[in-house]
Amino acid sequence: MVSAVSTIPGSAATADPPRAFTTCWLHWIAVPTGDQAGVMEVLGLTDPEPVGFARAEEFVDLDSHHDLPAVDSQGRVRVYVSPELDGWTFVIGRWCSPADPERTEDVARLCSALSARYGHAHAFYYGAQGDGSAWLITENGRVLRRYCEAGDPEDALLTLGEPLPYERDRRRELGLPPAWDEATEPDEDQEEWAWATFDMAPDLAASLGLCPRDIEPTTESRGTGLIARTPPPQPLPAAE
Repeated sequence: MVSAVSTIPGSAATADPPRAFTTCWLHWIAVPTGDQAGVMEVLGLTDPEPVGFARAEEFVDLDSHHDLPAVDSQGRVRVYVSPELDGWTFVIGRWCSPADPERTEDVARLCSALSARYGHAHAFYYGAQGDGSAWLITENGRVLRRYCEAGDPEDALLTLGEPLPYERDRRRELGLPPAWDEATEPDEDQEEWAWATFDMAPDLAASLGLCPRDIEPTTESRGTGLIARTPPPQPLPAAE
């Protein structure tokens, strides 16, 4: 088990107040717990190093602007693991994306494992420059919902589960049917819903708990944020 670096509760607030992550592209996993070490254990994260909020946002922003994030000699990438923030622990980095075709199934598996231990785990992607949104919601070890709208024709292939109450309510606000079939929905309804969901991830995340873009200096913080390394990528099975 990894050991998280601890501080006296509240001691870091003056020197390193919590701050929002407002990077152009943001990928994160949110878990309703303050068990930072346990979250890291489930995800297989290692080599933790303390980091402040400002420095963490810098590296998250830097990594998000590269087609390929920096990797070490073992093929591991870095992620940020937050202190407990209003009862939530965030893991932030491109490795957490529920919309990346190379990561989506592994993220679903990991979030399901987190939710088996902590009740819930959510993963999100948000592109603040009009690059879309995605979300993955798991509960008690199973996927409840996955949805992506990032302008790719294959986004629909990621859809799993039934629409969330937030999605249904938002469609009612738009005058759209709260239940719909993507295969038969009229083109104009599809377009209106696509425009709405492009920017939906932050608001949906906030409706379920806390969004990293909404962190403020007054957000209750306990512990120390960490940079950690992800597990090495698993080799693909040999072709028969």
